[in-house]
Amino acid sequence: MMRFVHALAITGLLGSAAYAYSIKYDTLYFSEEVVKLKAKLRRERDAIAVSKAEWVLMTRPDRLQKIADQTLQLQPIAIGQLARVSDLPDRPTKQDEIGRKLEALGLEPTATPKDKRPGDARQSAGTRTPSR
Repeated sequence: MMRFVHALAITGLLGSAAYAYSIKYDTLYFSEEVVKLKAKLRRERDAIAVSKAEWVLMTRPDRLQKIADQTLQLQPIAIGQLARVSDLPDRPTKQDEIGRKLEALGLEPTATPKDKRPGDARQSAGTRTPSR
């Protein structure tokens, strides 16, 4: 009986040692992964910083003006091209396109939410509750 207990204790000891080593190596693996991810994150941040610096260089006003002068061949604005606000046409009135199409078909348009009172939406089939 004592031999069985000893064998069981030794087996338990070896199992717990194996489990402890597996935890240790998993911890080392994941810590290496964290280091790799931090390095990758640092590289990505550096790449973003380089991209931002390139963007600042590429969008300099003097550089854009030079390119615009070379490629767009723009001319100065003439006085005749300017207009006053009073010269602009009035904005057309809003029309209910769907309602107009329903009337053309001979159907009566339904009431829109803005035509209803706020209490009407909560009422059921003709019953009205007094509001306070």
